[in-house]
Amino acid sequence: MGQRGIRKERQGVVTSSRMHKTVVVSVERIVMHSRYKKRLKRRTKAKAHDEKNECQAGDRVLIVECRPVSREKRWRVSRILERAVAIEKEQPAAVDAQTAL
Repeated sequence: MGQRGIRKERQGVVTSSRMHKTVVVSVERIVMHSRYKKRLKRRTKAKAHDEKNECQAGDRVLIVECRPVSREKRWRVSRILERAVAIEKEQPAAVDAQTAL
């Protein structure tokens, strides 16, 4: 009686991490159109609990189904699969006053 059922797992990309201990994860799945048999991409946004606040936008994460944490959170971040690539903005080159004349 102490066993739990198999929990759902989904992979997705973090789209927002502005909330405290909460991230919004966009999960993409491919479905087949019933008549035309074309593969279509469908996206679902899920709010997931991030206990350590370590996820950032662009990270690929694995989320696992859990008991309701709040009104909209029913998932938690299990692990970060891939970190987002941080792009550093280059500062514009300072224009030398002598060369501008």
